[in-house]
Amino acid sequence: MKFFEANFDGLVGPTHNYAGLSIGNVASLSNAKNSSSPRQAAKQGLSKMKALHDLGMVQGVLAPQERPDVYTLRRLGFTGSDAQVIEKAAKQAPAVLRAVCSASSMWTANAATISPSADTIDGKVHFTPANLTNKFHRSLEPVTTGKILQAMFRNPEHFAHHTHLPDNDHFGDEGAANHTRLCSAYGKRGVELFVFGRYAFDSSKPAPKRFPARHTLEACEAVARLHGLSDEHVVYMQQNPDVIDQGVFHNDVIAVGNQNVLFYHQQAFVDSQAKLNELQRKFGNDSELHLIEVLNSEVSVAEAIKTYLFNTQVITLANGEMAIIAPTECQDSAAVSSYLAALTERNTPIKQIHYYDVKQSMQNGGGPACLRLRVAMSEQEKQAVNQNVLMSDMLFTTLNQWVDKHYRDQVSEADLADPQLLLESRTALDELTQILDLGSVYQFQQV
Repeated sequence: MKFFEANFDGLVGPTHNYAGLSIGNVASLSNAKNSSSPRQAAKQGLSKMKALHDLGMVQGVLAPQERPDVYTLRRLGFTGSDAQVIEKAAKQAPAVLRAVCSASSMWTANAATISPSADTIDGKVHFTPANLTNKFHRSLEPVTTGKILQAMFRNPEHFAHHTHLPDNDHFGDEGAANHTRLCSAYGKRGVELFVFGRYAFDSSKPAPKRFPARHTLEACEAVARLHGLSDEHVVYMQQNPDVIDQGVFHNDVIAVGNQNVLFYHQQAFVDSQAKLNELQRKFGNDSELHLIEVLNSEVSVAEAIKTYLFNTQVITLANGEMAIIAPTECQDSAAVSSYLAALTERNTPIKQIHYYDVKQSMQNGGGPACLRLRVAMSEQEKQAVNQNVLMSDMLFTTLNQWVDKHYRDQVSEADLADPQLLLESRTALDELTQILDLGSVYQFQQV
C-alpha cells in the first residue's frame, strides 16, 4: 500500500491584517498597524499550494475562521445589531476588536496535532485541535477548527477526532508547530517528537523570562495519551528558554523535521545531547537518522528568526530526494542562502531548495511551515478525505476567482470597524463552504 505525507495549507481570511497581537513574535510586533493586503496574501498562499501540488505533493486546503467574531463581542457585553456591536467595540475597546478580527487561523501549523495510523493504538489518524490559550485572539479558534477538520476528515472508519484540551494555561497547546514526526518511511511506525516551553506544575524548572512559553509538557503528554501513542515511540524535548526570549515563540521557528531528518539550530533545546540520544535510540536502525545541526557561527538565532530558516518545509519528492520550501527572505540573506546552497552538497537527503514569496504571511509572523498542517496517510485514507479540499488545477482557478470576487486589496486598522467587512467575510465564507463541501461549519450559518 502506498503511504505519503499530505500538506493542508490554511487559506488566508478576508480580514487579514497586521494588528501586532502576538507578544513574543518579533515579526508580528514589528509590522503592527501597517496596512495589509488580504487579496495578495491569499493569492501568495494559493500559489505556494499549487507549487507543491505541481511538485507531486498531495496538497489540501483548510478554510479560515469567521472574522470579525461578533459572537465573542456579544459574550463580552456588546449589544445591538452586528453593526452596532462592531461600532461599540471600535469605540470602547479597539484592542479587543482588533483581536476578534485576527486572521491568524491561516497558520494551520497551530490548528491541531495529528498522529498517523501507523503510530496509534487503534490504527486511525488522530486529530486534536490546539486550544491556543496563551493568546486571546487564537483561543477563539479551536471549536471551529474542530468542525472544519471533521468536515474534511469525516470518515470515522479512518479518522478519530478529539475535543481540544481544557482552556487553561496549564494545558497550553500550540499544535503541530511544536510537534514533529520522524520515521524511516511514512507507512512505518515513527517517533513523535513533542516540544514544550515549560512545566506547568513545576516552577523550579527552566522557563523564559521575557516572552511566554506557550506550550506545556502536560499538554504534550495529554495529546500523546489521547492519540494512543506508545511511550517507546514518543520523545518530549524542552525549548531553550533563552531562544524563546529572543523571539522563538514556537519550535518550528528553530527546528523542522521530515522522515529521517531533523534540521535544528544549535541553541534550540534544553539538555540537547541527552534528548537527541533518546531520539536516536527510539528511532531505531531501520534507516539512518540525519541530525543536521546549524551552528550559531553559521547562522545566528537572530538571523534564523529574521529569515525563518527553520520555518521552512522539508518535503520528500517523488524521486526520494528531500527539498526545502523556503521564503524568499532566506534567499535574500547572504548567510542563510550560502548555508542552504552548501547543505545540498552535504551527505544528507536534502538536495533541493525552492524559494517562494509569502511576504504577507512573513510580515505577520509566519513562514511557509506556519501555513501548513501535515497529515501522513495511506492511499486508502486519502480516498476517505473530503475530495473537494484537495488541490487541483480546477480548484486553484476556482479559489483564485473566489478571492478576486470577495477580498479587499487593502485593509487598514480603521477598516476593521467597518460593518461591511463582516458582511463581505460571511458572503465569502458561505460560498467557500459550498466550493469545499464543508457544510455549515460557521456559526452564522447555523443561526
